[in-house]
Amino acid sequence: MQASKSLSSANENAFQRTFVSAAWLGWQIESNWTDPFLFLVYSVVKPLASASILVVMYSVITGGDFNNPVFPYIYLGNAFYIYVGAIMNGISWTVIDDREHYRMLKYIYVAPIHVPTYLLGRGVAKFLFGSVAVFITVTFGVLFLQVPLDLALVNWPLFIASLLIGVFMLAMLGLMLGSIILMLANHIYMIGDAVAGALFLFSGAIFPLEVLPAWLRPVGYAMPITYWLELIRRSLIGEVAEAFPTLAHLSNGQLLGILGGLTAIFTVLAFVTFRICDHKARELGYIDRVTNY
Repeated sequence: MQASKSLSSANENAFQRTFVSAAWLGWQIESNWTDPFLFLVYSVVKPLASASILVVMYSVITGGDFNNPVFPYIYLGNAFYIYVGAIMNGISWTVIDDREHYRMLKYIYVAPIHVPTYLLGRGVAKFLFGSVAVFITVTFGVLFLQVPLDLALVNWPLFIASLLIGVFMLAMLGLMLGSIILMLANHIYMIGDAVAGALFLFSGAIFPLEVLPAWLRPVGYAMPITYWLELIRRSLIGEVAEAFPTLAHLSNGQLLGILGGLTAIFTVLAFVTFRICDHKARELGYIDRVTNY
């Protein structure tokens, strides 16, 4: 019994060391490409430029009707969707970066670490940068675009719970995507952004799912991102978000239950996918295969 407890404790410590070390490594890689001032400017300008594209499009279509409840619906959906690209790409890109750019993936595999934990840890830096981008985008919307976000009226328990579950869910999707990339022996460096862009259409990020053809809507209902964004909107702007028809018949508790259930399903799928793809990649010699660098 004592030996079993000691082994379990040792495994937990190994997972923790792997995650922390991977997170530190990811931060060093993502933040050391330029001087701090330019990095700060880039961190501020990039999310504002992305949000400006949406704002200009909305302004042209509606004649500048920013008081319409549709605007905060699409603005907040677009703002928090930044997490999708950041986390999924941060984790899945690690496979390409370490295998083909730094050519270190084979050494990671022979080191005494848990590879899925390492991949998840490498996504921490992207999550932090994504959080900064989300904060800047939302703040800009509140200060200059009349987004009706009152901090005193925010449902903070719902927001925190939804955000934490959502971030974990996106990490699992990123792990699943990274597992598939292990099997792809070519330089698919934009696959994370491409998948995030494709899911943008089905998640209700900037328009209700009713806009989609009836035969495409089930894709949106099967994606946990759809329910996550709805919960984020409801926690921040309450009745404004609940006025839209897609998920209006579901309570906050029901949405949390669906999000939690789908997150559990995708967690199992992520680790099963990793085991299958990892085994196949080892057999085919893809762990250290370099194609473009």
